[in-house]
Amino acid sequence: MMKLAATTMLLAGFAAADAAAADPVIYTTNPVPAVEAVQAVIKEKAGLTTGIITGGSGVLLRRIEAEKAAPQGDVFWSSSANTMGAFKDVLEPYTSPELAAMPADLRVPEDYFQPANVHVVTVMVNTDQLNGSSAPADWKDLADPSWKGRIVLPDPANSSTGYTIVWGLSKLLDEATYKALVANLVVSSSSSAVPKGVAMGEYAVGITFETNSYSYVDGGQTEISIVYPSSGTFTTPEFAALVKGAPAGDNARKTIDTLLSKEAQIELLKVAFRRPSRTDIQVSDFVKLPELASIKVFKIDEEEAARSRDTFLAEWAALPKAGSSK
Repeated sequence: MMKLAATTMLLAGFAAADAAAADPVIYTTNPVPAVEAVQAVIKEKAGLTTGIITGGSGVLLRRIEAEKAAPQGDVFWSSSANTMGAFKDVLEPYTSPELAAMPADLRVPEDYFQPANVHVVTVMVNTDQLNGSSAPADWKDLADPSWKGRIVLPDPANSSTGYTIVWGLSKLLDEATYKALVANLVVSSSSSAVPKGVAMGEYAVGITFETNSYSYVDGGQTEISIVYPSSGTFTTPEFAALVKGAPAGDNARKTIDTLLSKEAQIELLKVAFRRPSRTDIQVSDFVKLPELASIKVFKIDEEEAARSRDTFLAEWAALPKAGSSK
């Protein structure tokens, strides 16, 4: 009997060791250049080979929720708190040592999520498609009926980018201007289709994160410009999180630590134009983007946005729009 117990304990020990040694799987919303940059840093810094599953934030978080009895992934990267807040029961708090380099106002209570970078909402303009119109300088310009069907943005029901944008606009603008702007929008089911659609000339304007806009400017498309609206725009931290019961164990936490590291955030800035969440990186040392202090920012309440998500999306769905696009 003692021998059987000892054998059982030994097997349990091997199982625990296997879990600790397992390579982590990252569920990610990020584009290929960003993913590959981070994979390389994780390999070099932590010695881990990461598996990758891609998709939209809503789709991936619902997948994690569906798998909660037997988690298949270890890390979710990344989305806004206003989207992730509804999935806290399948995520695990983790106070990474790298959080010491982050501003206190980017952290969330109990460190349920870890700030991986900061996004700025921008208006991406294709000047070849203005057709005699002046480029918009502010949000209220886009409420003019002449823009109907010429502006694309991601579906807020499936994209944290889209949700951040429309929630922020609903708070910044008066009701009439907000509804007039929404009536001009074409809603895309894919976040990545927004900057691509503007870059290819399908739309004159896209409302998207700075990182998505700037990639085309950096790529040499001189007809693409980035507008930071004069009345203010929105910033939102984008977070990674540990999946509750992550099968990779400690290696899942090492993956989070590496995602937050200075090395990974510099690579993300250089390759994917992601503004760091860390305070020890100067953006202008690596890319030609304005420093955050020079951009007028309208503060939005991420916790309120998360609490109000279902109600807000129902109200959004009822508003008239110019159309939808795949």
